Amino acid sequence: MKYDVVVIGGSAAGLISAKTAKLSYPEKSVLVIRKEEISLVPCGIPYGFSTLKSIDDDIMGIDPIKKLGVDFLIEEVTKVDIKSKKVFTSNNEVEYDKLIFATGSTPFIPPIEGKDLDGVYTIPKDYYYLKDAIDKIKKAKDIVVIGAGFIGIEVSDELRKEVDNVTLVEALDCVLPLAFDRDIAEEIAAKLRENGLNIMISKRVKRIVGENGKVSAVEFEDGEVIKADAVILSIGYKPNTKLAADAGLLIGKNGAIWVDEYLRTSEKDVYAAGDCAEHKDFFTRRSTKLMLASTATFDARVAGENLFTLKVVRESKGNISIFSSAIEGLAMGAAGVTEHTAIKEGFEIVIGKFSTIDRHPGTLPDKTKTVVKLIFAKYSGVLLGAQIIGGKSVGEMINILGLAIQKTMTATELATLQFGTHPLLTAAPTMYPIVSAAESALRQICTKS
Repeated sequence: MKYDVVVIGGSAAGLISAKTAKLSYPEKSVLVIRKEEISLVPCGIPYGFSTLKSIDDDIMGIDPIKKLGVDFLIEEVTKVDIKSKKVFTSNNEVEYDKLIFATGSTPFIPPIEGKDLDGVYTIPKDYYYLKDAIDKIKKAKDIVVIGAGFIGIEVSDELRKEVDNVTLVEALDCVLPLAFDRDIAEEIAAKLRENGLNIMISKRVKRIVGENGKVSAVEFEDGEVIKADAVILSIGYKPNTKLAADAGLLIGKNGAIWVDEYLRTSEKDVYAAGDCAEHKDFFTRRSTKLMLASTATFDARVAGENLFTLKVVRESKGNISIFSSAIEGLAMGAAGVTEHTAIKEGFEIVIGKFSTIDRHPGTLPDKTKTVVKLIFAKYSGVLLGAQIIGGKSVGEMINILGLAIQKTMTATELATLQFGTHPLLTAAPTMYPIVSAAESALRQICTKS
């Protein structure tokens, strides 16, 4: 069979690539090939441990995309031949005009002793694996989650609602070390502990201990041992690029598929989007290990729009790494670079920080303390990064600050930002946190200049 557009992979990047291609070029035939009959909403996976009734409530539907005229083939791709422009599965071969790799990522499993024991789990985007694993994990008495990135934190916070003894372990000196600086991360950790989660930081795992083939404990490099009858490895993900590499595509520094500004790969008529594609930092242009569903869908729209002609000129010069999450009683968001990363990369910086209540008056019952931290370049005043913790309004405030970073807004522009407020929705107009944090930085910039 032959299609104008073939997409390999059917999660966020694959589905949005196909949808965008069909909407942009309605006369073209589009096929999605994926091995999973059922696909999950990636960001909803942690909530299958408690908040959702089951992982069945996290299924990503494909009927709306089918109604657009996109076809689906549920088979695993075994080979791609770039020269003949063919994709091979176990039962079919499909010829294409344009090809999009949206093969995603898989959990990174460290070469640690005991990783293959019964009771050691990862968090893949695999419906059948998770349906079985979640039921078994929730029956455990002592659970250890290794890795305090956003997946590790979300899974841990969900599990402590179901299991009495859950311990989150991080090798670096704070939780969420890639997204937040230590001062903000310590407030997040305090809330997690208040909720009943055990947290161990600056602790490196030496091995996972087993008895009769099953997990019994976790041993650390400093000699400490804690009990565990279930261990979850949440140390990150790696791009799923073997198929692309075997096909001859150029693979970048961090193991992802090299792409240009329009998601075109090193081979003509072949694109890549999502976790399998290489991303570059907005400011440094260095290759990053960014893997977020929001970034994947951004990639997918750019790729899908530009398959047959460059319809959308990509103005963004890199990825901003906008991240948001929530645990019980606290939302958190980050965008751009952290203070630590900015200094490491050689920026001279100024920090603006402000804390307030996200309702006015502060006696309203659903109020939450909000902390905003903004990182600016010292001399230009350009916003480099932002971190927020607080109530649910954090989710949209970090998106505002992401746009501010993308448009290279300065402390002056943010300090004079025009905004709307309401007692039940926002902080008071006299102390709107983004503006107040920017004012704090602006005073330092003006003083130093």
